[in-house]
Amino acid sequence: MKLKGIGLFALGTLFGLEGIKLLSSKDAKKVYAHCTAGVLRVKDAVLDQVTTLQENCTDIYEEARGINEDRAGKEEDGEE
Repeated sequence: MKLKGIGLFALGTLFGLEGIKLLSSKDAKKVYAHCTAGVLRVKDAVLDQVTTLQENCTDIYEEARGINEDRAGKEEDGEE
């Protein structure tokens, strides 16, 4: 039983070392670079959408303030 545990540990260590070699290869680095480039493109697209949304919200807010100011002015004049 103890020998089985030592064997599993040795096998795991071997796979781990080979995994590190595989993950640090030139091909893997190319894959990482392409994935990172894709994430950066998505980030830029999301930031553009957020900017558009913020601008639209600002416009809506300003229009709503104007409506409320007009309404308050009419109420002060006694109109409804």
